[in-house]
Amino acid sequence: MHTSPSLFAPLLPSAASTAPAPASSAGSGTGHIKVDLLVVGASFAGLACARAAALAGLSVVVLEKKTAAGTKLHTTGIIVKDAVDSVPWLADVPPALVRRIEGVRLYAPDMHHVDLHAPGYWFWATDAPALLDWMVDSARACGVEVHLGTLFEQALWLNGRWEVPLTRGPCITATYLVGADGPHSRVAKALGLSRNTRFLYGVEHEYQGARMAPDLLHCFIDRKLAPGYIGWALEGVGVSQIGLARRVGHGDPGALKLDPLLRKIAPAVTPGDAPPVAVRAGMIPCGGVLPVVARERALLVGDAAGMVSPVTAGGIHTALLHGQRAGEAVARFIRREAGDPATWFVRGYPGFRLKRALRWAFDHFQNDWMFNRLLGTRQMRRVAELVYFHRKGGSPGS
Repeated sequence: MHTSPSLFAPLLPSAASTAPAPASSAGSGTGHIKVDLLVVGASFAGLACARAAALAGLSVVVLEKKTAAGTKLHTTGIIVKDAVDSVPWLADVPPALVRRIEGVRLYAPDMHHVDLHAPGYWFWATDAPALLDWMVDSARACGVEVHLGTLFEQALWLNGRWEVPLTRGPCITATYLVGADGPHSRVAKALGLSRNTRFLYGVEHEYQGARMAPDLLHCFIDRKLAPGYIGWALEGVGVSQIGLARRVGHGDPGALKLDPLLRKIAPAVTPGDAPPVAVRAGMIPCGGVLPVVARERALLVGDAAGMVSPVTAGGIHTALLHGQRAGEAVARFIRREAGDPATWFVRGYPGFRLKRALRWAFDHFQNDWMFNRLLGTRQMRRVAELVYFHRKGGSPGS
């Protein structure tokens, strides 16, 4: 599916006319670093983009504000089989970082459930922090320079290139700039591109010793606890993950608590007596790909571009796939084999048209009575299979 022509902005000149002298501090360098591609954000999308460009022969630098790519993540880390099949890089992932999930157990508000499977289809639960740290090492092995603990603040368009001054370190001069720095993208703000405004708010706990039916992704529908989304639980890599997300309203999203969900699902999923070993929370964009995601020699990818399923809030598959393709497209441009990807590549971003329609219907017509009555019907199962297995329906059990 294709997005609208407004995905790229007019080629506006920067308000700056001269490059500032790069700032420096004790222990930092001075001068300039010149590269073909600068990627902001050591995310799934950013690292896939950087690695693909480096493999194509480009000089690539990645800036990441965190001191480790795997810290403070807001993702459950589920990777669908479609991603494993379409992203060759995933074939190299160490087996210790993933665990197969064979199907979905979907619970109605009254806690009756159906089991959904598709022939040959499965998910990966991942140790997401360790996976991203491994991806950083893998990208570096391909020649990518990854600068951790380095904040992107501004980008200036000067003499046909991007000048990115750093508070600590040299100024970076790049032929191309890619923003893969999450749903609140600094690159989008600096370049005047569209920014995410529609979000889910989620919280997830990790437990040692939780009990649930193994090898399934447990999903809980409840309009009171999770309006506009669901609760979930799964046995992950070394820990069990239990979470809840909802539409963000006018109230404080920080009021979202997991305890009501834990009490409700106790007959099916129990976290055990020990407190959680980790807690994560954050905002998840759910409005689909943004209207303007590119300008001359610059584009957004991944969460920064709103590249998250409006229904499932899954974004790792599209981040890896389109991040890789973005790196390849930039390489073609640098080698003068194609025009600026800002004018053609972003037109192929996913439109999520069907899932946007499902999102609208779920937001406006979510009804616990309806799910209690219809969950076991053939029609409802087919809709669930479409959401979870991407048209690869099976023969659900109960």
